[in-house]
Amino acid sequence: MRTVYLGTSRFAGAVLRALAGSPHRPALVVSRPDRQQGRGRKLAPPATVTVARELGIDVYQPESVNTEEARARIAHANADAICVCAFGALIKEPLLSDQLILNVHPSLLPRWRGAAPIERAILAGDERTGVSIMELTAGLDSGPVALQEQTPIFPDDDYATLSARLEQIGGRLIVSAFDQQQAGTLALTFTEQDEAGVTYAEKLTAEDRRLDPTQPAAGLALRVRALSPHIGAYVELPDGTRLGVWQAARAATEACADEAAESVQIDLNGTWPRLRTPDGVLELRRVQPPGKQPMSGADYLRGLKR
Repeated sequence: MRTVYLGTSRFAGAVLRALAGSPHRPALVVSRPDRQQGRGRKLAPPATVTVARELGIDVYQPESVNTEEARARIAHANADAICVCAFGALIKEPLLSDQLILNVHPSLLPRWRGAAPIERAILAGDERTGVSIMELTAGLDSGPVALQEQTPIFPDDDYATLSARLEQIGGRLIVSAFDQQQAGTLALTFTEQDEAGVTYAEKLTAEDRRLDPTQPAAGLALRVRALSPHIGAYVELPDGTRLGVWQAARAATEACADEAAESVQIDLNGTWPRLRTPDGVLELRRVQPPGKQPMSGADYLRGLKR
């Protein structure tokens, strides 16, 4: 089956690799324009564009995919179907109705519709998540679902490990979906989502990164896992600077504190920097002091003792 692929993120790039290695290799990859990235704010292409160029697939990066020019460019690829994965922009009519569009979404829809389904699943303490292949419609991830596969969220999973498994599932499922669709127009069966089970994965904000010592340690540990290693959490130090936190865990043997502190508590006799919370202590296992590279919490403490 001849396809066109719309994607932007690193996750979308990984799914693209799987699709490109199948009989449904995209004839065209459509992505967002290059943007300034990193501390140096240098212009750089989206991750999916980098993958497409590596694979030798034509790339198109319009400001909007909904213009007549963009529709004509996609139509010129003469595809049988379109795949969308983490594209990051709204797709509107009449493109939606031009042909079948399948969306690869990393959650068990209708749970976690929206922009940050992997992070929100970890933040919520979900025991499982997965990937859904759905027909793209005008609503936010609300189209009927054709295929789903789930995976556990393990206690030591962070965003990196969980997204890696979901990338593999997503690539496998979208190839299977196109295999079935190629076998006949009625090969895929779509099921409408149950609106009673809808939750929304809101876009992450700067406030989502802050580890609030008035909140329970277990929830703060989930926050660190959800944001590592691509965004990162932080605690505010007494001097107002921020200590980045890349790994953390609730202390297993620490007695619960009567009340939370307002900042990170540095115990020079302990193994790790520690944040006191209402239900115990959060050990900061890997941290990033202001202006420095990430390091183990133990190394950070040794530096403070000098």
